[in-house]
Amino acid sequence: MSRRTTKTYPLEFKQSSAKLAGESDRPIVETAKDLGVNPTTLYGWVQKFNPRTGTPTEGKSPIEEELKRLRLENIRLKQQRDILKKAAAYFASEM
Repeated sequence: MSRRTTKTYPLEFKQSSAKLAGESDRPIVETAKDLGVNPTTLYGWVQKFNPRTGTPTEGKSPIEEELKRLRLENIRLKQQRDILKKAAAYFASEM
């Protein structure tokens, strides 16, 4: 049974690699190969770091945050509805 080892890269390396991949005309796969990094890892770094400034992006957009909030609220409301249905069925059967 083989164990996988995960490499940890310094933050500066991640930022500069993401910047290089974002600004380069070459495909990310080739850039990753040259850097000795898994292409999937480099794709993740490019998404995580803004390729123009090399700094982390400011998080999710307001639309994504609102969508997440509404989804959570929808789940909560469905749970409340289900509880009320069960309570109504219980009290209706007692009569």
